[in-house]
Amino acid sequence: MFQQLMDEKDFLAFTLANIDKHISQHSFTLSNQTTVKIIDNGVISFTPHAGSTKDIVLSCAVHGNETAPIEICNELIQALLEEKIQTAHRVLFLIGNPESILTETRFVEENMNRLFSGAHSMGEGLCNKERIRAKNLEDYVRDFFLDNEESQRIHYDLHTAIKPSKHEKFAIYPYRPGRSFSQQQIMFLAGCDVDTILFHHEPTTTFSYYSSEQFQADAFTVELGKVMPFGQNDMKKFANTRKMLNQLITQQNIELEVFDSNKVNLYKVSRSVNKHFDDFTFSFPKSTVNFTGFEQGQTLATEGGKEIKIEYPYEAIVFPNENVPVGQRTVLCLIPAPNEDIH
Repeated sequence: MFQQLMDEKDFLAFTLANIDKHISQHSFTLSNQTTVKIIDNGVISFTPHAGSTKDIVLSCAVHGNETAPIEICNELIQALLEEKIQTAHRVLFLIGNPESILTETRFVEENMNRLFSGAHSMGEGLCNKERIRAKNLEDYVRDFFLDNEESQRIHYDLHTAIKPSKHEKFAIYPYRPGRSFSQQQIMFLAGCDVDTILFHHEPTTTFSYYSSEQFQADAFTVELGKVMPFGQNDMKKFANTRKMLNQLITQQNIELEVFDSNKVNLYKVSRSVNKHFDDFTFSFPKSTVNFTGFEQGQTLATEGGKEIKIEYPYEAIVFPNENVPVGQRTVLCLIPAPNEDIH
């Protein structure tokens, strides 16, 4: 089974070719003494022979049609397997939802990025493959982080957005009660051309929040542009992202710019608007891009015979999607965040 991977060093191709097969854990050592462990379909880790000061999780394909992060992760895995680069830290790569890659869809039955922090086992419980996979992904992250209690923990969950954005690359910084937001992490992301940060101030069921809340990881949901099919991504747009992730993996320390709030766009989530009726309809055109702003009193949407208004002097929007099931989020509303606890 593993001969294809050993010959081609293409972990994505190996993952998709074995999607319906049971993959037992398999380990081997590269000539540079890096230990490689295949843990499950789409799950692979690299451990350097020398000590490691960081435990890094890079996940992609939690939504299977978000192809640029999949290509970026697969390139890094291939470079590690071919020994073109050598990791200085423990790294876990997760291809989240391989089946939805094959179907070229966001998900097959249920949005996986609403199923973490135990949400997979609530309500109907483990009733579909996405719920089972979300639980397994939690377990792989838990085992990885708990295997080394001393290192800095980092998790970048890499995505692309359904809609274009005024700020092409942005990241959601999960709720961190009792912990400051990290200047260093924000400037690392700025080096990746992710120049916009959204601070969340309540628990969610996203993958990045799971790592942040359960293991105090520096974790982010990172949006790297717009969803595109395989072969249609302009990979030149991700040059700095690829460079910084390469440095993160291969170097003990990265030289970063000093934090400057003027070099990044800082927002905080003012509210999450959920759908309560099937007739939920936004007041703006479907072509409206992420980070479009609205003024207080403007109608954002209507449902159940009532209008949902803009509550602050200025609110911007991200992730508008009126076609979600009743009970799920339709949009996040944002306000400027000049006074966050950033250290």
